[in-house]
This record gives sequence, C-alpha cells and structure tokens, in this order.
Amino acid sequence: MINTMEKPLPEQKTMLQLCYNAMVDKKAEEVLVLDLRGITNIADYFMICHGSSVRQVQAITDSVEKALRKSGNKRYHVEGKAKGNWVLMDLHDLVIHVFHKSARGVYSLERLWSDARTFNAGDIMTVES
Repeated sequence: MINTMEKPLPEQKTMLQLCYNAMVDKKAEEVLVLDLRGITNIADYFMICHGSSVRQVQAITDSVEKALRKSGNKRYHVEGKAKGNWVLMDLHDLVIHVFHKSARGVYSLERLWSDARTFNAGDIMTVES
C-alpha cells in the first residue's frame, strides 16, 4: 500500500487508475507500479504488466491507448507494439511497460529498479487523494 506521505497527486492517481482499468479489461497479468519519485527523473512511475501472447500484449496496449484518447490525452508515445514482445508507452510522468510473459523475466525491471517502492496496481484504487 502507498504510504500517505507519498501519495500520488490526484491527476497521477486518475491516470494510474485509467491505465490499470484498461489493462485489466484485457486480462493483463501481474500489474505492478514502481514508484520512482526521488530515485530518477525519467518518470514518477513505471506500470508493468504482461500478457501470455503477442495478440494479448497488443490488445492491452490498444486498450490503454483507447482509454487515453477517450480521456483527451493525446500526449504519449508508443514503441514496440508491432512485435508485441515489449511495448513501451511513454506518458511523461508515467511509463507503461507491457511485456510478453516470456520477456518479462528476461528484462526484470522490478529487479533493475529494486530501490523503487513496488505495489500492486489494484492498490491505487484504495489510496485517497
């Protein structure tokens, strides 16, 4: 659970919730959030999940893109969607990583960024702004 001293800003919480909902709508697995605030300037958060097939990885990505467009957010960049092995979605303060299940362990972002606080993305729903 997120420490109350380190709660996301209301607009960050809204974005995390929006992306989380879009991911789970397409059955994304093991959705985690890494809180990178105070560790790097790359982003405030990484959101990581995986799918069990190339098509599912692409469907998760499509679902997040659709939710972003519907919310009016057109300021993001997507890489790797065509191959469906590792899709990176850069939303500035939030970077989303959608992996194929076989690739997630290879890149192991959770281990690489082990200094970051990690929480299940579903926990963001219970954090008060």
